[in-house]
Amino acid sequence: MSAPSVLIAGCGDVGSRLAKQLLAAGWEVHGLRRDVSKLPAGVIGVAGDLFNEDCPATWPVGAVDYLVYCAAATDHDEAGYRAAYVQGLQNVLSWLDDYGQVPERLIFVSSSSVYGQQEGEWVDENSETIAAGYSGRLMLEAEQVALNSGIPASILRLTGIYGPGREWLLTQVRRGYRVAVDPPLYGNRIHADDAAGLLAFLLEKARQGVKLEDFYIGVDDAPAPLAEVVGWLREYLGVTEWSEDASVRRTGSKRCSNARAKALGWTPTYPSYREGYAAILEGKC
Repeated sequence: MSAPSVLIAGCGDVGSRLAKQLLAAGWEVHGLRRDVSKLPAGVIGVAGDLFNEDCPATWPVGAVDYLVYCAAATDHDEAGYRAAYVQGLQNVLSWLDDYGQVPERLIFVSSSSVYGQQEGEWVDENSETIAAGYSGRLMLEAEQVALNSGIPASILRLTGIYGPGREWLLTQVRRGYRVAVDPPLYGNRIHADDAAGLLAFLLEKARQGVKLEDFYIGVDDAPAPLAEVVGWLREYLGVTEWSEDASVRRTGSKRCSNARAKALGWTPTYPSYREGYAAILEGKC
């Protein structure tokens, strides 16, 4: 049996972590990004721009068994999000059609921004999507493009991704970051390795013929109040001072559930922020 092939469109940080995991499992991996020199060793580079309608010259001509759309917005405004998530996906689907390629499964990487709940409610895949901003609204629009593509599709709604190179909170804590304590502002997060691991897990399940749901949430086991996370990091880092101009976050909050993914058999390597941030700070990931 030949190795399953996957095209990761938007093969950046999470996509590259996914590529390494799939290569280790014997997959053939194609990675689409502007600068293919940044792809992990072993990935077949597809030099292209998701925002350009022209099909990349190095587009794979053989079968594409699976497609993972894992783009990131270059410009963080409404036009940038539309280009990255709606138009970019439409371009990739058009290129597949040009070559007569019909993947067995499309996994579209979305965001928990589609949920606008504000009062610390628990949220799962059946919760109402009440996106409060343009990012969530455009993600919902892109999700529908995926689900209506004619390719069996699953949407993975990732929560706040952190990991090496994604250390904004650590930087803020070192500067004396302070946040509202009451009411608690719940945050949801997933380590970048676990985000990639969940994608790899879903692809393997699809390859095995397991019926996947339309939607999954990618989050660790322990959504926690941001003040709790900041307090733990302050103690871990030995930060004792508060900055006078430190940010005070007072936005809405929600708690996302990973019960559906776990029921399928997925287990995060970093079940809470404690394990994840400790691994980062100790250089273990």
